[in-house]
Amino acid sequence: MSQEFFAHKTAVIDEGAKIGKGTKIWHFSHIMPHSEIGEVCNIGQNVVVSPFVKLGRNVKVQNNVSIYTGVECQEDVFLGPSMVFTNVINPRSAIIRKDEYKVTLVKKGASIGANATILCGNTIGEYAMIGAGAVVTKEVKPYALVVGNPSKQMGWVSEYGHRLKFDADGMAICKESLQEYKLTNDTVTRIS
Repeated sequence: MSQEFFAHKTAVIDEGAKIGKGTKIWHFSHIMPHSEIGEVCNIGQNVVVSPFVKLGRNVKVQNNVSIYTGVECQEDVFLGPSMVFTNVINPRSAIIRKDEYKVTLVKKGASIGANATILCGNTIGEYAMIGAGAVVTKEVKPYALVVGNPSKQMGWVSEYGHRLKFDADGMAICKESLQEYKLTNDTVTRIS
């Protein structure tokens, strides 16, 4: 049976890892046992995917990212270069806290910028955009644009990643896709 994914010769893939068809794994990356990587993902250079991590279809992981146990990324997620996940609230070298890992969920289509940090136990909503260098300490709403340390919401973005400007009726149109969005009670939904 032929291998249905590409792995660079320097990549380490542990027995028990599941890797989807068409996925590419690049230089010096380590895919650990019991992790699941979906179809047509791209795992950049020097990436670690820890046990029990789940990556959905078409997830793009840029160089120097460690995805720790407790993290799940749904389909079409983008993880920028050197961004960071945590999985324990109060880590100490001398205290084992493996039974205290917090779950972090990155929902469909979300993008996390270079050098951002996502504190564990939070959910990043669908199509949210986390700016480069942001430190996320709480939940992020779908379509939200958050930046800074600690991160603060600065607006809303479309599924194509463009800022949305809502009119008096709470309507906005993405300049690239022409998709329409509605803002109601501080929640954005796509309506077309």
